[in-house]
Amino acid sequence: MLYPHRLLLATLFALSVFASARAEVEEGFQPIFDGKSLEGWDGNPAYWRVEDGAITGETTQEKPTKTNTFLIWRGGKVDDFELRLEYRIRNHNSGIQYRSRELPGEENRWRVHGYQADLVAEGPYTGILYEEGGRGILALRGQKVVIGEDHKPKEIGSVGDPDELLASIKKDDWNEYTVIAQGNHLIHKINGRVMSETIDEDQAKRRRSGILALQLHAGPPMQVQFRNLRLKRLPMEDKKKIVLIAGRASHGYGSHSHGAGCLLLAKALNENVAGVHAVVYRGGWPKDPTALDNANAVVLFADGGGGNPILAHLDEVGRLMDQGVGLACLHYAVEVPKSEAADKLRQWIGGCFEQWWSVNPHWKAEFKALPHHPITRGVGPFSVEDEWYYHMRFLEGDKNVTPILVATPPESTRKRPDGPHSGNEHVRRRKGMAETLAWARQRPDGGRGFGFTGGHWHWNWADDNFRKVVLNGIVWTAGLEVPPEGVDSKRPTLDELKAHLDAPEPKGFDYGRAKQLLAK
Repeated sequence: MLYPHRLLLATLFALSVFASARAEVEEGFQPIFDGKSLEGWDGNPAYWRVEDGAITGETTQEKPTKTNTFLIWRGGKVDDFELRLEYRIRNHNSGIQYRSRELPGEENRWRVHGYQADLVAEGPYTGILYEEGGRGILALRGQKVVIGEDHKPKEIGSVGDPDELLASIKKDDWNEYTVIAQGNHLIHKINGRVMSETIDEDQAKRRRSGILALQLHAGPPMQVQFRNLRLKRLPMEDKKKIVLIAGRASHGYGSHSHGAGCLLLAKALNENVAGVHAVVYRGGWPKDPTALDNANAVVLFADGGGGNPILAHLDEVGRLMDQGVGLACLHYAVEVPKSEAADKLRQWIGGCFEQWWSVNPHWKAEFKALPHHPITRGVGPFSVEDEWYYHMRFLEGDKNVTPILVATPPESTRKRPDGPHSGNEHVRRRKGMAETLAWARQRPDGGRGFGFTGGHWHWNWADDNFRKVVLNGIVWTAGLEVPPEGVDSKRPTLDELKAHLDAPEPKGFDYGRAKQLLAK
C-alpha cells in the first residue's frame, strides 16, 4: 500500500518523467500556427478560418471550389525538416504540400504543385506520397519505393500491410501526421506508424526546397482541420546551407538594395558552387522561427546602427556561433551601437564600425595587391567607387583577423567635419595610411566571420572582382573550400541588376554607373 505522501511523490515523479520525455520528443520543434489566427498563413478567406483552435478549411454545396485551393505558410521555404501536426477530416480529400511551388498568375492564386502527404476521409490514399501537378502517385500506403531517372517509382520493400496501417488511423477523429524530408528521403507517418517511404533519385523532377501548404480539394463538400503544427529543421547532410538575411528597403533606388543584392548573391552561389544551398529572407529578420536552425552560415546585408536587425537576436545568433556557424556582415550591417552588441560582433567576425571612431565616406578604392587567403583566390587588382567604411574597431592583438581588402583613402575623406560617421580625430591622425575595408576571422571555436564594408551601390555587383570577393567570403564563412580560381559567376545584365529592387525606378534614371561597370 502506498501512503498518501508516497503516492504524491510517485505521481510527481511520473509526471516529471512524462514531461522530460515529451520535451525530448519535441526538442527543436517550433510552432508555426498560433492556435488563434491565420497570421503567417495565406489562403482564400472564403474557405479558410480558425475554429476551436484549429485551422479549418471547408467547402459547402453553396460554396464549392472549382479547383484545389491551398492555405500557404508564408514563414519561408522548407528544405530538410520534420513537420508534426494533428488533422481531422470529414468527407473527401486533403493533403500537406511540402517543398512545393506556387503557380504563376493571379488566376492561379492559392494553387500549389509539388510533393503531397495525402489524407482522405476514407479509402486507399491516406499516408501516400502524391505529386500534385507532376508525377502523380509516387508511393502507396505500405510501400517503400525508389523513383528513378525515368520518373517512375519502383517498389523495393514494404513498411507494413496497407489495411493494417489504415486500421491504425482514427476515422472522424484527430490523428497525428508526421512528414520527414531529409535529402531525397521522404517519410510519412500517422500516429507513429510509417505509412510510406520514398527515395527520390529523379534528378530532373525532385525538389529540395519549397513552400508548405494545406489542401482543400475540389469536389464534394468537405471539412478538414489542422492543429498543433510544429516544424523542426534537419541538418542538410550533403550541402552547406547559407541563409542570407536582407534588411528592409532604404536609401532609395539602387542603393542599400538589400533584397535584390541578396537574391543576386544567392543565385550565383546556387548556380556555381557545388554543395551549397543558399536561401534569402527579405524585409528583415526571418519570421520563420526555424529559419536558421540548420544554417552553416548566416549573411546579413541590412541597415546598421540602432536599426541593425541582429540587435534583437543576439542570443539566438550567439547560440549559432557557439555551434560553429559562420557569420558574414555586408556594408551597413557591420555597424551596431557601442555596447554588448559590438563586443559580440567583434568576437564573431573580428571587427565592426564604431561611431566617432570609424567613418563612411564615398570614394574610389584601389586594391593594388591582395593577401594570400582563400577569400582572395581568383581576385585580381581592381578599383570601385563605393561608400567604403574604414577605420573599423578590430579585436586588439587578435592574430586570427586577416585583412582582405586594403586601400589608402584620399585625404579629403579624412577632412570631413566631426560627426558620429563623418569624421573624428582618430582617422585624421592616420594621414596617408592604408585602411582595411574587408576582413576575415577564423574563430578559435572553428567558426568563421567575414566583414565587408562596400555594398552601398547595387550596380557594383556587376564588377567581377567585387562580386567574387564577397562570394568567396561567403563560401569560406560557410566552411567550404573556396575553388582555386575563386567562385566564378556570370556577370549580371542590366535587367538582372534592376530585377527585385526595393524602390520603383525613377523616371529618366541615369544608369551610367551600371553601364560603365557592365562594359568593363
